[in-house]
Amino acid sequence: MTRQIFVNLPVKDLNKSVEFFTKLDFTFNPQFTNEDATCMIVDKNIFVMLLVEKYFQTFTPKGICDASKSTEVLVSLSCSRAKVDAMVAKAIAAGGTTYKKPMDMGAMYQHGFQDLDGHLWEIFFMDESAMKQAT
Repeated sequence: MTRQIFVNLPVKDLNKSVEFFTKLDFTFNPQFTNEDATCMIVDKNIFVMLLVEKYFQTFTPKGICDASKSTEVLVSLSCSRAKVDAMVAKAIAAGGTTYKKPMDMGAMYQHGFQDLDGHLWEIFFMDESAMKQAT
């Protein structure tokens, strides 16, 4: 059996979140989409469930973190070096914000953005061959 990962994130306005992530070139699985949730496809076995806060609350007895004030998770996505800044630029153009300056550590480069609900997305490139040589 192939493992899959589903990251579940609460959102205030599902339509605005879908519009935001569509501008970042993500697509959605209509089979798992309704007025309460949508399944954003990140990769073959990686998905982000964007759940309206009221619906998200049905899955946990804990309160929902206000991601604009506290960090509950840092979602990290790898990509090519050139796409790191391009994705962050798309996020900013779509209404997101950055939360720190890019970091260039030679074999690793990262930058990030906050989505419309304040969730942190770390976009990074890692040259694994260079990192193996360093260890």
